[in-house]
Amino acid sequence: MSSIPLARSPLWAEALRAVAQWRPRSTVEALVMLASGYFALTANGPFWQAALGHGWAQWRLAVALFVLLFGLHGLLLGLLLARPWAKPALSLLLVVTAGATFHMQSYGVYLDADMLRNVLHTDWAESRELFTPGLGRHLLVFAGVPCALLSRVELVRRPMSRALLVRAGFLLSMWVLLMLGAAVSFKDLSSLLRNQHEARYLVTPANYLYGLGNLALAHPPTHDAPLLPVAVDARQAPAAATRKPRLLVLVVGETVRAQNWGLNGYERQTTPELAGLDVVNFPHVQACGSSTEVSLPCMFSPWGREEYDEDRIRTHQSLLHVLQRVGVNVTWHDNQSGCKGVCEGLEFESAAASADPALCDGLRCLDEGLLAGLPRRAGADAGDRVIVLHMLGNHGPSYFQRYPPAFKRFLPACETAELGHCSREEIVNAYDNAVLYTDHVLSQAIARLREVEGYDAALLYLSDHGESLGENGLYLHGMPYPIAPQQQLQVPMLMWFSSRFAAGAGLDLPCLRERATQPASHDALFPTVLGLFDVHTAAYVPERDLTAGCRPG
Repeated sequence: MSSIPLARSPLWAEALRAVAQWRPRSTVEALVMLASGYFALTANGPFWQAALGHGWAQWRLAVALFVLLFGLHGLLLGLLLARPWAKPALSLLLVVTAGATFHMQSYGVYLDADMLRNVLHTDWAESRELFTPGLGRHLLVFAGVPCALLSRVELVRRPMSRALLVRAGFLLSMWVLLMLGAAVSFKDLSSLLRNQHEARYLVTPANYLYGLGNLALAHPPTHDAPLLPVAVDARQAPAAATRKPRLLVLVVGETVRAQNWGLNGYERQTTPELAGLDVVNFPHVQACGSSTEVSLPCMFSPWGREEYDEDRIRTHQSLLHVLQRVGVNVTWHDNQSGCKGVCEGLEFESAAASADPALCDGLRCLDEGLLAGLPRRAGADAGDRVIVLHMLGNHGPSYFQRYPPAFKRFLPACETAELGHCSREEIVNAYDNAVLYTDHVLSQAIARLREVEGYDAALLYLSDHGESLGENGLYLHGMPYPIAPQQQLQVPMLMWFSSRFAAGAGLDLPCLRERATQPASHDALFPTVLGLFDVHTAAYVPERDLTAGCRPG
């Protein structure tokens, strides 16, 4: 008996024809309700887990939360979407939401305003590492399929007056639904919001829509609005003109956490080269924030975390501007995505500009490329100088790309950006290899400073924030500060002084080593550096200066 090929089967052909002709009609409000239900069920896994744990025993709370998510997104989308742009805007939301959900599920991140600012201010070299096959598969399923279905929908036209009346009624119904959801389980909801306040940053896409709205209304400083000055009364002590010029290499580390720092007593010796040098290590240092976007402006400001005010910090100059104003030459050498406004208007150089094929791949460079900017000797008219080296350090998730093959010592190491494909041991091994390389770069910097001519040289290293490596299911960094784990907030810090610098500044190094055992924070950077350069200002807080009790004056 002969068989009919499947593609030529009348039933199959009819099915294909039906699919091709499928053009459902829908109102925008019906589309919003479908999208709201879809987001509540597929885009909020981290929220459901945070709110309900791993079980659904709290069925009343689960029902209330679903109604709240449905009503909230119905209200937001009802305000955002109108028939002319509903389909393209919703398609964009589907793609962005799928991407956000993937990274929230993979790394345990929270989408608050600071995290969104990190995303908006990143560069291609950094963001490309997050475009993984896993993300592609997730986007195909959770954005590609619904977008394909959405493309077939034909939206119903209404007269303007009727459309406005229907939309108003729809928004009112979504608001009533929100209130009903809150009433169903008010006691449990109030407990959740009180005990897990940051869980609201897991409600997707409301989290990033709200955050982007906040950022848009925050009026951040632009290139046309100069930063406001700080410490306008700053003056360098007269003695600075008669002593030998000082050179401070200020190394801003990236994503190195105190827990894996060998000098802090870590079970692995991840800092073998520094351990053989006469450095002063500070084992108990708290970061200003859990991300570069927060920590960098904060640590270089006179207010720090103790007097934290984001708007004030971002609209004012930094420590580096104060130093430049009093006559200290300042240069920023960057192997990252910029200085976040800290060096605005000052001399800036990117490590990628060196294009050394031994250290750079066209997008990223190894941190040894930063050392090319260190001087060999002082010029004839040299004065005090600060060189900032902004490292790539341990920036994740591609830890394995942060060090050359010679530092691949802890094995097996995770060699993919998709950390979920690696064991925790492999992730930690790759991370520790990157710390080993940071140890080498710092040691090489100190070796060069020992030989520099014409300067009294010193080095100060301070990481901007730490990193989660799978503890409690969290990876990377950027958690909201109030709930950020200590792995993201405890950072390494060390100082090295040439004998000439220590003698010229009257530094009592044994005293400083004793001081280093006490708790410290990023807030110490501003006054400590001013103190090392004999800068006097009312903005200087001696209690925060780590060297104040160990040198004259």
